Amino acid sequence: MSDDFRSIARERMKGFCRVCPVCDGRACAGEVPGMGGLTTGASFRNNVSALADVTLNMTVLHDVKTPDTSAKLLGMELKSPALAAPIGGVSFNMTKEDISEDAYIDAVLGGCEAAGTVGCTGDGVPPFIIDGAVKALKAHKGIPFIKPWEGKELYEKLDMVMDCKPLAVGMDVDAAGLVTLRKMGRPVTPMSTTELTQVIAYAHRKGQRFILKGVMTPQDAEKAVAAGADAIVVSNHGGRILDHCPGTAAVLPRIAAAVRGRLVVFADGGVRTGVDVLKMLALGADAVLIGRPVSVAAIGGLTEGVSAYFNTIAQQLSQAMLLTGCGSLSDITPEILFRP
Repeated sequence: MSDDFRSIARERMKGFCRVCPVCDGRACAGEVPGMGGLTTGASFRNNVSALADVTLNMTVLHDVKTPDTSAKLLGMELKSPALAAPIGGVSFNMTKEDISEDAYIDAVLGGCEAAGTVGCTGDGVPPFIIDGAVKALKAHKGIPFIKPWEGKELYEKLDMVMDCKPLAVGMDVDAAGLVTLRKMGRPVTPMSTTELTQVIAYAHRKGQRFILKGVMTPQDAEKAVAAGADAIVVSNHGGRILDHCPGTAAVLPRIAAAVRGRLVVFADGGVRTGVDVLKMLALGADAVLIGRPVSVAAIGGLTEGVSAYFNTIAQQLSQAMLLTGCGSLSDITPEILFRP
């Protein structure tokens, strides 16, 4: 992302995000609603530090010349295994400037599409969030995520986005307890395996693959398999729902080992660069979702900003693969990680 885009974003996001040189949750601890982590901000910081603590074995004695960063998963062909995470609510989480919800989510999906990857859309209480998602999904390929609402609202929103024929549909069950929703008088609660099985079966009957976001234990990963999910996202909602969670990079290996080969494993939390993508894949993820940096890119540079960011991610990933001897994503294994 260029310094110009970051400078523009810093002005537009005043009062919501400082666009820090290092996005680690220290300056914005407790700023929820906003871009920070809940209460002490420990979960947000743990996401970043857990990934930073992972180190790599460098090697330049190999035959790899031009690494292939492309990925195929859930029927998608991607330039690199990095997607935009579902984030909605620009007006109360990120900026009150000139960027509307419609412009924001169109920039995310359009910028991802231009860079050869995929963006996800978010959900929330104000109708303009889901309405913006629907508009963007009609114009671009993407993956909508719906909150685990109670009653008919859940299925009404699922129908709205599935009518757009998206690449898949997701649910961020890790939104349970989200302060933003509670302050708007619409809290969401955890979902039983029985309820989840019914929702996934409904999506499958509509011909949609289903992604469950918010898995932080091998036990919940097994429940996702049992419920019929096609993919999970190892995520603590960016550290925004429960303080003092471990970083996602710390829990990812055990979760991936528990369900390997039975569903696709995405991971988010603290991913900032292509090197971070490489680390997450070596820890067991098939692909990653990136949240806050994509929001900064979209607000600072709209479609061009998002596209530039993901092109940079792909370039950084290629360089990191070259210097760890990985010719393709299948070569990225735990063996490239340094173990003291």
